[in-house]
Amino acid sequence: MSEEKSAIQNDVGKIVDEWIASNHLKKDDLFVIGCSTSEVAGEFIGTSGSEEIAANIYSELARLRDTTGVQLAFQSCEHINRALLIEKETLEKEKLREVLVVPTREAGGAMPAYAYKQMKEPVMVEHITADAGMDIGTTLIGMHLKHVAVPLRFNQKKIGKAQVTVAKTRLKRIGGERASYVPK
Repeated sequence: MSEEKSAIQNDVGKIVDEWIASNHLKKDDLFVIGCSTSEVAGEFIGTSGSEEIAANIYSELARLRDTTGVQLAFQSCEHINRALLIEKETLEKEKLREVLVVPTREAGGAMPAYAYKQMKEPVMVEHITADAGMDIGTTLIGMHLKHVAVPLRFNQKKIGKAQVTVAKTRLKRIGGERASYVPK
């Protein structure tokens, strides 16, 4: 593995370690990943996708999945309307509606194209409401997070050259000044 690819995997590994240590994730939580491998390489989003970079990132995300029990959802690019790649098991569990498209490097992006080849039974859906997520390279995952999204401040802020934003969600708080938010 080249030094650059090793550094990328190391960056992702640090973020995965922070997710695991944070205890924000529970088994079966939906975890959305938006990733521009072009941005990770220091290029403009959508210009030079790399399945090799995607492979380095995916290996660490698989570790996150295996350690925490989260269900991974990979956001595709706008060329296929930011559809999401998930396992068929997740589709059934979440009662989602499948759409027909296969992500490629050119339409979907290198990350979902690579992940598609790694998954047991990959399917695509248009929408999810994820419990948490990670945006690598400003891919705008917010449309796929539950209300209310809460940004987290991790020590590792970049993967390669790409900015990383991480978020969890919390329940909406309703009511007024007399409302209580602590369960009895």
